[in-house]
Amino acid sequence: MNMNGVEKEESLGASAKPVPPKKRGRKPKHTKTEFQINPDQTKFFVDLSKDKESLSKVFDLLVATNKKDYGKEITFKDLALFGIDKISSKDIEKVQEGSLSKRELLERAWEEFNKKNKQSLSFDDFLLKKVGIN
Repeated sequence: MNMNGVEKEESLGASAKPVPPKKRGRKPKHTKTEFQINPDQTKFFVDLSKDKESLSKVFDLLVATNKKDYGKEITFKDLALFGIDKISSKDIEKVQEGSLSKRELLERAWEEFNKKNKQSLSFDDFLLKKVGIN
């Protein structure tokens, strides 16, 4: 309770959530944090400073789309929203595949192998079998 007799959580309001304290120290390896979407987020930032090829494509698209006599200027936001409408379920699968690390690809192949062959090979044994080393 604070000086006014109101508890701290009540003073935060209905929309604010208390922030849990950060844990100190190193994060354990191979732990995956769950991605959480913030529905209140309204601004997004795309940093292309290290991806010169994509930046060049964006500028080329903006120049090409703005070569017109009438209408308002077409911005990156317009291009992004147009592209988002065109994303299909196959495109989502491609993006998901592209987000996997080499280790995750191996682990997925290992799990599929064990399910398909109804075995319980260890990960090391699976790798030895795939490489062909005895």
